[in-house]
Amino acid sequence: MPKIKTRRAAAKRFQLTGSGKFKRRRQNLRHILTKKAAGRKMRLGQSALVHRANEKAVRRMLPNG
Repeated sequence: MPKIKTRRAAAKRFQLTGSGKFKRRRQNLRHILTKKAAGRKMRLGQSALVHRANEKAVRRMLPNG
């Protein structure tokens, strides 16, 4: 049986936490930042967790953690 391969694009975007959840970056912090409030930009800079509905798909893309 062949080795299970990791989806490299997903490996660069998600990180497994100690509790088994996946950490991700928030969107909307790349460009067009002048119209966004300072508080909003600070919140967008913080990491977030992958939603429960998407966790199964992410886990399938990262079989080795």
